[in-house]
This record gives sequence, C-alpha cells and structure tokens, in this order.
Amino acid sequence: MEFISDRVSVEQRPDGLSVVVSARLPRSKETLLVAWAFAWLCCGAYMLWELLHQPSGPLRTYLAMFMGFWLLYAWRIGGVVLWRLKGFELWRLKDGIFTIKDSVFGYGRANEHFVENMQRFGVVAVDETSWKWQLNDSFWVKGGERLGFEYAGRKVVFGKSLTRAEAEKAARLLERAFAQYRKKAR
Repeated sequence: MEFISDRVSVEQRPDGLSVVVSARLPRSKETLLVAWAFAWLCCGAYMLWELLHQPSGPLRTYLAMFMGFWLLYAWRIGGVVLWRLKGFELWRLKDGIFTIKDSVFGYGRANEHFVENMQRFGVVAVDETSWKWQLNDSFWVKGGERLGFEYAGRKVVFGKSLTRAEAEKAARLLERAFAQYRKKAR
C-alpha cells in the first residue's frame, strides 16, 4: 500500500487498483463543525418548545413551517457531520469496471462505470477564486469534487475535498491504470 497523502491511500493488486480517500478534517475544523451542528440542534429544540406552547394562530403556523425548513437543514448538517467524522470515498478498478462509493460506516451506494465508455477523464477545471467554488470546497459541505469524466452523455465527478496536488497525483495514477486495462483488453 502506498500513500499519495495522509488522507489518500492506494493499493495496487494484480487484478486491479483500489484508492481510499478519507473525509476527515483537522481537529480544529472538526470541532467547529460539531459545535455548529450542536448549536443548530439546540436552536431547533428551543423553537420546537415554543411551537408546542403557542396557542393556535398565525405564529404557530409560522413556527411549524419554520421547523420544516429547520428539519431539512438539520438532516443535511447531520449528513455532513457523519461524512466528515466517519466517511470515506472508495474507488476501485477491477475487470474493466470503475466503481465509486461514498461510504459512511461501511454503508453507501456504489456506482459502477465501464472503462470502455468513459471519456475525457481528468482534473476538473475550476476557477478557485470564484465564490461558487469557495462555497462548494468549504468543510461544512459534502462536495469539492476535483476529478471527473463523461459517461453515457453525463458528467461524473468524484474526489471530494482533494487538494489540487492530491487530485493531480490521483489522476495520473488512474490514467495509467485505465491505460493498462485498455491495453490488456485489446
């Protein structure tokens, strides 16, 4: 097993390639994220208490609708906290199938792609000074994909929260593995 960085490990086998990308954050950012989620839950608990103690009327209706939106974002925040604390992105190339899986506690859906049908693989071109990219690459969202390819007429992106250097090293490694498979398949 070799390491591209402290978060990215690679295992080359005769039958394929396996890459594991950890979603872990530095301890300071992890603490901020958990504290933010805790504060969100405390605010929601207080708003729920207020909702249950209000008489019928427009304020109660407003609080009920507010709690619906609060619940949506609580669900999203919970998913990000779980992803950052216990999540991994797994890539595997075996028998001409490239599999990408976002795994939390070992659970997650694996998406399979035939290497023969993959086109234009590489590092995703992004404007790192744009506001949209800065938001997508922040630690409080599950995003920041750096690698991608076209498959069956749609774009597939992966490599969440990789740095530019990690993405370039991983892209070179995967391109070599894809080329070896295509050469062997002929």
